[in-house]
Amino acid sequence: MSCAAIGIIGKAPQPGRSKTRLATAIGAATASELSGCFLRDVAAAIEAVPEGLGRRGYGVYAPAGAEDIMRRLLPAEFGLLLQVGDDLGHVLIGAARALLDAEHDCVLLVNGDSPTLPPRFLVRAIEALREPGDRMVLGPASDGGYYLIGLKQAHQQLFTRVAWGTETVARSTCDRAAEIGLATTLLPEWYDVDDIETLGWLQEELAGASTRFREGGFAPASRAFLKAGPQISP
Repeated sequence: MSCAAIGIIGKAPQPGRSKTRLATAIGAATASELSGCFLRDVAAAIEAVPEGLGRRGYGVYAPAGAEDIMRRLLPAEFGLLLQVGDDLGHVLIGAARALLDAEHDCVLLVNGDSPTLPPRFLVRAIEALREPGDRMVLGPASDGGYYLIGLKQAHQQLFTRVAWGTETVARSTCDRAAEIGLATTLLPEWYDVDDIETLGWLQEELAGASTRFREGGFAPASRAFLKAGPQISP
């Protein structure tokens, strides 16, 4: 049976080392706890993908030595893969190669900062990758990056000449795909929670008040934390 690898790209939550932009507004400890909630919620989205479709989740994590933290956050059946490389492009191509070499028929790499990622987007990505012919699936993010990239082969070109961390990332990635003749399937736009503004978006969505992001994942861990934790105002 075919089995898709779904890898969550993220840092192990540690105060002062994770979600540093958000930490400037809400404090390092709260930001770290939220980061852990986000990882749990993305893992829950992966587990909501029907098993009959064929999938296995992975935590693609940093830094080395944080395995125990990730094991406590992720479901027991998830694999762990240490991030390798000195920028996001190296991390992504390294993870894609490693997971495809593990005999998965396709790989999805998803951002660990999208707690309400809709499971149906993951299903659509896997179904698209199982269509005949080589292709890329891309989920564009609201900040110009992407929250998901899906591949059947590890194409190095997709991760070169990309200005990581800028609003041109998704567009540049589509340009690289066009240069090598790789068909591209685009998913709907979604968002990452990186700062106090996008945390506000999450709070609006969880309250059912968002006019932009609807029918997202339930995000049980983030929902519970924000309900019980300190009052956070954007």
